Amino acid sequence: MTDPRVRLDDLGAWLIKGNADSVDLAARFAREPLVTSWCVRPGYRARLMRAGQPVVFWASGSRARLPYGVWGVGRVTAPAEPGPPGRPWSVPVELPILAEPDRVSRGVLRADDRLAALEVLRQPQAANPSYLTVAQFAALRTHLPV
Repeated sequence: MTDPRVRLDDLGAWLIKGNADSVDLAARFAREPLVTSWCVRPGYRARLMRAGQPVVFWASGSRARLPYGVWGVGRVTAPAEPGPPGRPWSVPVELPILAEPDRVSRGVLRADDRLAALEVLRQPQAANPSYLTVAQFAALRTHLPV
């Protein structure tokens, strides 16, 4: 399956993922609830990332352990940076992690018809970054604290 091309005129937000089963994200974010950099796959999407664009943090993993879904919303602070050859790139961000009660679970998002087709729900194993359209990001914001 070919990934749909991201169009900047319909980019609502980038979405970066972390697997909370592989790394204890809950403990990490309890200690430091601000993400300042995250790895992204080299490619055209990473090259489209620019300062000021919204970015969403998605925690994934086995659904029995934690309420996975949107754990944070922030902004890209600079273009993605190439890593060493054969390694992921990193994107500088200012992305505060939401307090646990304010996180938006995968189930809530899937139940919202406006968000049920999110790329991260259709292709959960796809590499970072994923994206939300303008309409999807607007819909997501209705679930976030003011």
